[in-house]
Amino acid sequence: MTKPIIHMEGIKKHFGNVIALNGVTFDVTPGECHCLLGDNGAGKSTFIKTMSGVHKPTAGSITFEGKPLEFGSPRDAMEAGIATVFQDLAMIPLMSVTRNFFMGREPTKGRGIMKRFDIDAANEICMEEMRKMGINLRAPDQAVGTLSGGERQTVAIARAVYFGAKVLILDEPTSALGVRQTSNVLSTIDRVRAQGVGVVFISHNVRHALAVGDRFTVLNRGQTLGTAVKGEITAPELQDLMAGGQELAQLEGSLGGTI
Repeated sequence: MTKPIIHMEGIKKHFGNVIALNGVTFDVTPGECHCLLGDNGAGKSTFIKTMSGVHKPTAGSITFEGKPLEFGSPRDAMEAGIATVFQDLAMIPLMSVTRNFFMGREPTKGRGIMKRFDIDAANEICMEEMRKMGINLRAPDQAVGTLSGGERQTVAIARAVYFGAKVLILDEPTSALGVRQTSNVLSTIDRVRAQGVGVVFISHNVRHALAVGDRFTVLNRGQTLGTAVKGEITAPELQDLMAGGQELAQLEGSLGGTI
Protein backbone atom coordinates (compact mmCIF):
# COMPACT_ATOMS: atom_id res chain seq x y z
CA MET A 1 0.00 0.00 0.00
CA THR A 2 1.43 3.37 -1.06
CA LYS A 3 2.05 5.70 1.87
CA PRO A 4 -0.15 8.82 1.96
CA ILE A 5 1.33 12.16 0.97
CA ILE A 6 -0.88 13.82 3.56
CA HIS A 7 -2.78 12.19 6.41
CA MET A 8 -5.23 14.12 8.57
CA GLU A 9 -6.34 12.35 11.72
CA GLY A 10 -9.30 13.28 13.92
CA ILE A 11 -9.50 16.85 12.67
CA LYS A 12 -11.82 19.09 14.68
CA LYS A 13 -12.54 22.74 13.99
CA HIS A 14 -14.66 24.92 16.24
CA PHE A 15 -15.75 28.49 15.59
CA GLY A 16 -16.87 29.53 19.05
CA ASN A 17 -19.81 27.28 19.88
CA VAL A 18 -20.16 26.12 16.28
CA ILE A 19 -18.60 22.74 15.54
CA ALA A 20 -17.70 22.81 11.84
CA LEU A 21 -15.61 19.60 11.86
CA ASN A 22 -15.91 16.89 14.45
CA GLY A 23 -13.16 14.29 14.12
CA VAL A 24 -12.56 13.97 10.37
CA THR A 25 -9.89 11.53 9.15
CA PHE A 26 -8.72 11.76 5.55
CA ASP A 27 -5.65 11.02 3.42
CA VAL A 28 -4.48 10.98 -0.18
CA THR A 29 -1.74 8.94 -1.86
CA PRO A 30 0.42 9.74 -4.92
CA GLY A 31 -1.49 9.37 -8.19
CA GLU A 32 -4.82 8.95 -6.42
CA CYS A 33 -8.01 10.95 -6.76
CA HIS A 34 -9.74 10.93 -3.37
CA CYS A 35 -13.20 12.51 -3.60
CA LEU A 36 -14.66 14.40 -0.66
CA LEU A 37 -18.42 14.48 -1.09
CA GLY A 38 -21.14 16.22 0.84
CA ASP A 39 -24.15 18.45 0.52
CA ASN A 40 -24.07 22.19 1.23
CA GLY A 41 -23.13 22.82 4.84
CA ALA A 42 -21.50 19.42 5.29
CA GLY A 43 -18.12 20.96 6.21
CA LYS A 44 -16.26 20.51 2.91
CA SER A 45 -15.06 24.12 2.65
CA THR A 46 -13.86 24.23 6.26
CA PHE A 47 -12.01 20.96 5.77
CA ILE A 48 -10.11 22.00 2.65
CA LYS A 49 -9.24 25.35 4.24
CA THR A 50 -7.79 23.40 7.17
CA MET A 51 -5.84 21.16 4.79
CA SER A 52 -4.51 24.17 2.86
CA GLY A 53 -3.40 26.18 5.91
CA VAL A 54 -6.18 28.80 6.00
CA HIS A 55 -7.55 27.44 9.30
CA LYS A 56 -5.65 25.82 12.14
CA PRO A 57 -7.45 22.73 13.48
CA THR A 58 -8.85 22.94 16.99
CA ALA A 59 -7.77 19.33 17.52
CA GLY A 60 -6.26 16.51 15.49
CA SER A 61 -3.00 15.99 13.64
CA ILE A 62 -1.64 16.50 10.13
CA THR A 63 1.17 14.34 8.77
CA PHE A 64 2.82 15.32 5.49
CA GLU A 65 5.15 12.82 3.81
CA GLY A 66 5.42 10.94 7.08
CA LYS A 67 6.33 13.94 9.23
CA PRO A 68 4.09 15.85 11.67
CA LEU A 69 3.32 19.26 10.26
CA GLU A 70 1.52 22.42 11.28
CA PHE A 71 0.71 25.02 8.65
CA GLY A 72 0.93 28.57 9.93
CA SER A 73 -0.50 30.00 6.72
CA PRO A 74 -1.58 29.04 3.20
CA ARG A 75 1.94 29.96 2.03
CA ASP A 76 3.38 27.22 4.29
CA ALA A 77 1.03 24.71 2.69
CA MET A 78 1.94 25.91 -0.82
CA GLU A 79 5.64 25.64 -0.11
CA ALA A 80 5.13 22.10 1.19
CA GLY A 81 3.39 21.20 -2.08
CA ILE A 82 -0.33 21.60 -1.34
CA ALA A 83 -2.06 23.68 -4.00
CA THR A 84 -5.73 24.66 -4.04
CA VAL A 85 -7.75 25.59 -7.10
CA PHE A 86 -10.82 27.46 -5.85
CA GLN A 87 -14.00 28.08 -7.81
CA ASP A 88 -13.14 31.74 -8.52
CA LEU A 89 -9.74 30.64 -9.99
CA ALA A 90 -8.00 33.92 -8.98
CA MET A 91 -7.42 34.99 -12.59
CA ILE A 92 -7.50 38.36 -14.33
CA PRO A 93 -9.67 38.03 -17.47
CA LEU A 94 -7.99 40.78 -19.53
CA MET A 95 -4.47 39.50 -18.90
CA SER A 96 -2.86 36.91 -21.17
CA VAL A 97 -2.83 33.20 -20.41
CA THR A 98 0.94 33.40 -19.87
CA ARG A 99 0.66 36.26 -17.37
CA ASN A 100 -2.07 34.41 -15.46
CA PHE A 101 -0.04 31.20 -15.57
CA PHE A 102 2.97 32.74 -13.80
CA MET A 103 1.26 35.51 -11.76
CA GLY A 104 4.21 36.87 -9.77
CA ARG A 105 6.57 33.96 -10.45
CA GLU A 106 7.69 34.96 -13.94
CA PRO A 107 11.01 33.72 -15.33
CA THR A 108 13.59 36.48 -15.79
CA LYS A 109 16.73 37.11 -17.78
CA GLY A 110 19.60 39.52 -17.31
CA ARG A 111 21.14 40.77 -14.07
CA GLY A 112 20.90 43.79 -11.83
CA ILE A 113 19.21 46.76 -13.47
CA MET A 114 19.02 44.74 -16.72
CA LYS A 115 16.93 42.00 -15.10
CA ARG A 116 13.59 41.67 -16.86
CA PHE A 117 10.71 39.35 -17.62
CA ASP A 118 11.71 36.63 -20.10
CA ILE A 119 8.52 36.67 -22.14
CA ASP A 120 9.79 34.18 -24.74
CA ALA A 121 10.64 31.55 -22.14
CA ALA A 122 7.36 32.18 -20.31
CA ASN A 123 5.32 31.80 -23.51
CA GLU A 124 7.11 28.58 -24.43
CA ILE A 125 6.61 27.06 -20.97
CA CYS A 126 2.96 28.08 -20.87
CA MET A 127 2.16 26.61 -24.30
CA GLU A 128 3.96 23.36 -23.47
CA GLU A 129 2.32 22.91 -20.08
CA MET A 130 -1.11 23.54 -21.56
CA ARG A 131 -0.42 21.02 -24.34
CA LYS A 132 0.41 18.44 -21.66
CA MET A 133 -3.08 19.01 -20.28
CA GLY A 134 -4.71 18.61 -23.68
CA ILE A 135 -5.30 22.31 -24.44
CA ASN A 136 -3.87 23.85 -27.62
CA LEU A 137 -3.94 27.62 -27.24
CA ARG A 138 -4.23 29.87 -30.29
CA ALA A 139 -1.43 32.00 -28.84
CA PRO A 140 0.14 32.53 -25.39
CA ASP A 141 -0.90 36.20 -25.40
CA GLN A 142 -4.56 35.20 -25.73
CA ALA A 143 -6.61 36.86 -22.97
CA VAL A 144 -7.59 34.28 -20.38
CA GLY A 145 -11.12 35.72 -20.39
CA THR A 146 -11.61 34.42 -23.93
CA LEU A 147 -11.16 30.81 -22.78
CA SER A 148 -14.06 28.57 -21.81
CA GLY A 149 -14.70 27.80 -18.15
CA GLY A 150 -13.15 24.36 -18.53
CA GLU A 151 -10.04 25.77 -20.20
CA ARG A 152 -9.59 28.32 -17.42
CA GLN A 153 -9.83 25.49 -14.89
CA THR A 154 -7.14 23.68 -16.85
CA VAL A 155 -4.88 26.75 -16.78
CA ALA A 156 -5.20 26.90 -12.99
CA ILE A 157 -4.53 23.16 -12.64
CA ALA A 158 -1.53 23.24 -15.02
CA ARG A 159 -0.12 26.23 -13.11
CA ALA A 160 -0.35 24.40 -9.78
CA VAL A 161 1.28 21.24 -11.15
CA TYR A 162 4.08 23.17 -12.88
CA PHE A 163 4.99 24.93 -9.63
CA GLY A 164 5.41 21.67 -7.76
CA ALA A 165 2.06 20.60 -6.34
CA LYS A 166 2.22 17.19 -4.65
CA VAL A 167 -1.38 17.42 -3.49
CA LEU A 168 -3.89 19.28 -5.65
CA ILE A 169 -7.16 20.32 -4.00
CA LEU A 170 -9.94 21.04 -6.47
CA ASP A 171 -12.90 22.90 -4.99
CA GLU A 172 -16.04 22.06 -7.00
CA PRO A 173 -14.17 22.36 -10.34
CA THR A 174 -17.15 21.21 -12.46
CA SER A 175 -19.99 22.95 -10.63
CA ALA A 176 -20.55 25.72 -13.20
CA LEU A 177 -19.51 23.88 -16.37
CA GLY A 178 -21.40 22.35 -19.27
CA VAL A 179 -21.08 18.72 -20.32
CA ARG A 180 -18.20 19.18 -22.79
CA GLN A 181 -16.23 21.46 -20.45
CA THR A 182 -16.78 19.06 -17.55
CA SER A 183 -15.41 16.23 -19.67
CA ASN A 184 -12.29 18.29 -20.43
CA VAL A 185 -11.67 19.04 -16.74
CA LEU A 186 -12.15 15.40 -15.73
CA SER A 187 -9.66 14.40 -18.44
CA THR A 188 -7.22 16.96 -17.04
CA ILE A 189 -7.57 15.42 -13.57
CA ASP A 190 -6.71 12.04 -15.06
CA ARG A 191 -3.55 13.50 -16.63
CA VAL A 192 -2.54 15.05 -13.31
CA ARG A 193 -2.93 11.72 -11.52
CA ALA A 194 -0.70 10.08 -14.12
CA GLN A 195 2.09 12.45 -13.05
CA GLY A 196 1.94 11.11 -9.49
CA VAL A 197 0.09 14.07 -7.99
CA GLY A 198 -2.49 13.26 -5.32
CA VAL A 199 -5.84 14.90 -6.13
CA VAL A 200 -8.49 15.86 -3.58
CA PHE A 201 -11.70 16.33 -5.57
CA ILE A 202 -14.36 18.28 -3.66
CA SER A 203 -17.82 17.90 -5.11
CA HIS A 204 -21.49 17.33 -4.49
CA ASN A 205 -21.90 15.72 -7.92
CA VAL A 206 -21.73 11.94 -7.55
CA ARG A 207 -21.50 11.23 -11.29
CA HIS A 208 -18.48 13.47 -11.75
CA ALA A 209 -16.78 11.96 -8.69
CA LEU A 210 -17.35 8.39 -9.84
CA ALA A 211 -15.85 9.23 -13.25
CA VAL A 212 -12.40 10.02 -11.85
CA GLY A 213 -12.34 8.97 -8.19
CA ASP A 214 -10.43 6.08 -6.61
CA ARG A 215 -11.84 6.56 -3.11
CA PHE A 216 -14.87 8.43 -1.82
CA THR A 217 -15.33 9.96 1.61
CA VAL A 218 -18.72 11.43 2.52
CA LEU A 219 -19.03 14.35 4.94
CA ASN A 220 -22.24 15.10 6.78
CA ARG A 221 -22.54 17.82 9.43
CA GLY A 222 -18.79 17.88 9.99
CA GLN A 223 -18.37 14.13 10.37
CA THR A 224 -17.32 11.42 7.96
CA LEU A 225 -19.88 8.73 7.17
CA GLY A 226 -17.18 6.41 5.87
CA THR A 227 -14.79 5.91 2.96
CA ALA A 228 -15.48 3.58 0.03
CA VAL A 229 -13.21 2.30 -2.75
CA LYS A 230 -14.23 2.52 -6.38
CA GLY A 231 -16.28 -0.50 -7.36
CA GLU A 232 -17.50 -1.08 -3.80
CA ILE A 233 -20.27 1.52 -3.82
CA THR A 234 -22.86 2.59 -6.36
CA ALA A 235 -23.97 6.06 -7.35
CA PRO A 236 -27.37 5.70 -5.63
CA GLU A 237 -25.67 4.55 -2.42
CA LEU A 238 -23.30 7.53 -2.46
CA GLN A 239 -26.16 9.89 -3.20
CA ASP A 240 -28.15 8.39 -0.34
CA LEU A 241 -25.29 8.96 2.10
CA MET A 242 -24.84 12.57 0.98
CA ALA A 243 -28.54 13.37 1.21
CA GLY A 244 -29.00 11.84 4.64
CA GLY A 245 -30.88 8.77 3.47
CA GLN A 246 -31.44 7.43 6.99
CA GLU A 247 -33.04 10.69 8.09
CA LEU A 248 -35.30 10.70 5.04
CA ALA A 249 -36.30 7.08 5.69
CA GLN A 250 -37.19 7.92 9.29
CA LEU A 251 -39.20 10.93 8.17
CA GLU A 252 -40.98 8.87 5.54
CA GLY A 253 -41.91 6.31 8.20
CA SER A 254 -43.24 8.95 10.56
CA LEU A 255 -45.36 10.45 7.77
CA GLY A 256 -46.77 7.10 6.77
CA GLY A 257 -44.77 6.68 3.56
CA THR A 258 -46.02 9.81 1.84
CA ILE A 259 -42.61 11.15 0.75
